[in-house]
Amino acid sequence: MNYLVAGLGNIGAEYASTRHNVGFMVLDAWAQASNASFSTQRYGDIAEISFKGRKFTLLKPSTYMNLSGDAVRYWMNKLHLPVENLIVVCDDLNLPLGTVRLRGRGSDGGHNGLKDIIALLETDQFARIRIGIGNDFARGGQVDYVIGPFSQAEKEAVTPVFDRVISGIKDIATIGLQRAMNNLNVKPKAAQEEA
Repeated sequence: MNYLVAGLGNIGAEYASTRHNVGFMVLDAWAQASNASFSTQRYGDIAEISFKGRKFTLLKPSTYMNLSGDAVRYWMNKLHLPVENLIVVCDDLNLPLGTVRLRGRGSDGGHNGLKDIIALLETDQFARIRIGIGNDFARGGQVDYVIGPFSQAEKEAVTPVFDRVISGIKDIATIGLQRAMNNLNVKPKAAQEEA
């Protein structure tokens, strides 16, 4: 079983540690932990990771966020994958910092990368894992906020969820979407104790 895991972000050093690039950051963390390396190919950087008989093709699109659908569609076709074998990882302004939500379908929620993928695939029936980046910005400051860098405190809050997201992706492939959602969409114990 093969899966395409698309982590969304913008290419270029100036975007490397910005909130909008959290999808890239998750894939980078997974590749590093698995001793996999990315190679630049058509429409993006690609790495391959195997786990329990499944193969994951990690894609960091080189198309910029708003055109992510071009890269995703190309690699879905190249790998001959059905849409249910696509998993997208992206940031979400509507979720508190460090919150993780897995859904098997749904709207773009105002996210331009998801919007383009849905438009080009002509379906919203694919798994997406959204990582909360919070929305602590003044009115009209949304663009500067999402393409702004994480503060050190924000980085410390969001980086620990990368392992949870990676486990969630593996769960989708091994125990199915529903059980993966049950596992991933719960608050971690530390957050429950603080609440």
